[in-house]
Amino acid sequence: MQDLAKEICELLEHKTCNNDKETCYRKPLISFVAADNPSFFELKEIVTPNHLLPTDILPEAKTVIVFFIPFTRETVKENRVGNLVAKSWSQAYIDTNQLIYELCQDIHDLLAKKGYKTSWQPATHNFDPKTLEAKWSHRSVAYLAGMGSFGVNRMLITPGGCAGRYGSVVTSAPLPPSNIERAEYCLYKKNGTCTYCIDNCPTGALTLEGLDKEKCYAHLLEVAENFQDMGLCDVCGKCVVGPCAIRNN
Repeated sequence: MQDLAKEICELLEHKTCNNDKETCYRKPLISFVAADNPSFFELKEIVTPNHLLPTDILPEAKTVIVFFIPFTRETVKENRVGNLVAKSWSQAYIDTNQLIYELCQDIHDLLAKKGYKTSWQPATHNFDPKTLEAKWSHRSVAYLAGMGSFGVNRMLITPGGCAGRYGSVVTSAPLPPSNIERAEYCLYKKNGTCTYCIDNCPTGALTLEGLDKEKCYAHLLEVAENFQDMGLCDVCGKCVVGPCAIRNN
């Protein structure tokens, strides 16, 4: 199954780096986690009691494939300027959500040819509009797969940073799980030297004590009004363009 895992990684990298979108990306990160990992039950306590298990998405689930599509340095720099969300950042949001769907479909096609089943949840808007709780948190699943650590900004910071988007696919293929090596990438948690994400939050919704989801989401809906011609751009990203935005790759 190592060869199949490698084939999936190559597919994701080729598609991401050779896509037909307006947005450009850096090299994606891919991890695998066993569907029966007991930590999935912890997400029902941490995220929401309604958080799905892999077997809720695909009864024959054996593995969850998780991937992170990182934005370029240029996209990050453009969204650092001013209090308004950069148009390129909103475009990246639209493009990447579509790219994630295409990647999930490509993984499905690859595995289907080998006799395996797949299923997945959308990249975004799979949350309860009243509680704002996601029934399948791609970031949390990525954490279980050993992809990174959560920062003060409540984002998962990977070895490649946190500026980007996550996707995941549940499959019946018994792929080998990735090695988990926890490292602290948040500078505030590491040595207390950075509060960029908090200082840069345009609404004050993000603090050291937590995130006011309602205040944050209200701002996202305001942003969406400014980009109606592009589609649903309920996005901000001001808390993910600091020092932790881009790391090794």
